[in-house]
Amino acid sequence: MLGLNYLNLTKLTFMLIGCHVSIAGGVFKAPERAAALGAQAMQIFTRSPQGGKAPELTPEICEQFQISNFKFQIKEVVVHTPYYINFASTNSRIKYGSISVLRDELERASLLGAKYVMTHLGSAGELSQQEANAATIEALKKSLDGYTGSTELLIENAAGAGKIMGSTFAQIAEIIQAVNHTKLVGICLDTQHSFASGYDWRDFNNTLAKIDTEIGLDKIKLIHANDSKTELASNKDRHEHIGQGLIGQEAFKNIVAFAQAKNISMILETEHEAVKEDIELLKKFRDS
Repeated sequence: MLGLNYLNLTKLTFMLIGCHVSIAGGVFKAPERAAALGAQAMQIFTRSPQGGKAPELTPEICEQFQISNFKFQIKEVVVHTPYYINFASTNSRIKYGSISVLRDELERASLLGAKYVMTHLGSAGELSQQEANAATIEALKKSLDGYTGSTELLIENAAGAGKIMGSTFAQIAEIIQAVNHTKLVGICLDTQHSFASGYDWRDFNNTLAKIDTEIGLDKIKLIHANDSKTELASNKDRHEHIGQGLIGQEAFKNIVAFAQAKNISMILETEHEAVKEDIELLKKFRDS
């Protein structure tokens, strides 16, 4: 159980707020886009999330990226793996492709100086839950075997549709413990996915206590801040702008207070027509 009431925590640190941005035209163009939205941190793909060959990251491109981050004051970069990752697939091409791509993303993110790579786990598909867990653990071990880069790996929780892996923090905790690698450090907690999986952020302290019991709050290294278009336990991945969904502003005030106290950065994945307003609202919660 929690030893603190997170509704009444003293703000101890200055956490970063940002969003996902495009790398169209070159990865070094992303920091300016992020800064234009008011972001202090950003999430990127380093390749097309749908597939295809990854663009080369030459030393010159990496240097341009670092200079651009400094110029536009982007203090933290995180990388999201492509959507097609599926470690428990019974299709060898998909399974071993996922292993290879995750390792490549870790190496590429290290070249860029990114803090984290985050990945979804995929679907159990034809396998039982136990078989899928075992396959996922084996695949993650292979991805990390011999890896010595600076970027650390996070598992992102899922919304839980069908046989999707990682919809409970207890399952993710089991996988992290079994992989037992120093570079697999914790989770990227997506607020909408967790709400869709039955974690009710409106009942804030009880929800944190549940997560603490299942995986431990110290394993939360990053938060995807997304409100939800769909109801609690819907198992549907449908992001909404902050305060306009069913999680609501009051819950996000508590989530921001928790992130502030723990120095956990928050990344928005809401639609870009209003993501700037979402960033401003989270900053208001943080700074008030």
